[in-house]
Amino acid sequence: MIPARAIGRSLRIYHAPERRPLLDAFHARFLAAGDLAFDVGCHVGDRAASFLRLGARVVAVEPQPRLARALRLMFGRDPRFTLEEVLLGATPGEAVLRLNTANPTVATASDAFIAAAAGAPGWEGQQWDATLTLPRTTLDALIARHGMPAFIKIDVEGWEAEVLAGLSRPPRALSVEFTTIQRGVALEALERLSGLGFAHFNACLGESMEFVHPEGVPAAAMAEWLIALPVEANSGDVYAAADPGALRG
Repeated sequence: MIPARAIGRSLRIYHAPERRPLLDAFHARFLAAGDLAFDVGCHVGDRAASFLRLGARVVAVEPQPRLARALRLMFGRDPRFTLEEVLLGATPGEAVLRLNTANPTVATASDAFIAAAAGAPGWEGQQWDATLTLPRTTLDALIARHGMPAFIKIDVEGWEAEVLAGLSRPPRALSVEFTTIQRGVALEALERLSGLGFAHFNACLGESMEFVHPEGVPAAAMAEWLIALPVEANSGDVYAAADPGALRG
């Protein structure tokens, strides 16, 4: 079970009041009032909160029971908020979620992610010390149930390409987390996004909410940038959008 102090630490970090204007200004390029957003890997809901402040409806995907409880306490009375306590993947079924009870933000369904983190700079001391077997569904199934979102955020610690494999139609825009310990996953996700028809990409490092390129770039240029990143860069998000104007820095 995740200790309350670990959840409290995440709440203090990710819901710090000074972050809210930055998040809202950034997400406003993708969402308007009345739009639908999916927050896949919702964690403690800082992105979901931003989407709601912008007037969007939110489907939050968060399979960790203690985090799901926190999300219900924060947002459960808002009729625009829906919580899905499932894992996502390429097909329906079941999957095992590996928990890091001291650091719940890095729970993962990927054994390869845990192996890559072992001994890697910036990942020292991380331990995945509990497991949950959970139902697994797909993005396509969520879309059939809730409608096509304008924006999908995916942050699932090395499971991003697997989640994208369950999506057959592109939203207007989408983001996927990457890590420098698993560049191959990022490149596979980029390939899947290209296969969905996205031609314009940009990226943010860490929690900066600032694009690294002045304009959107094609997939090949994004792949070169990901490959050239120093390992110390650690992580960030790749953004894809049908409208290249949404990806201007």
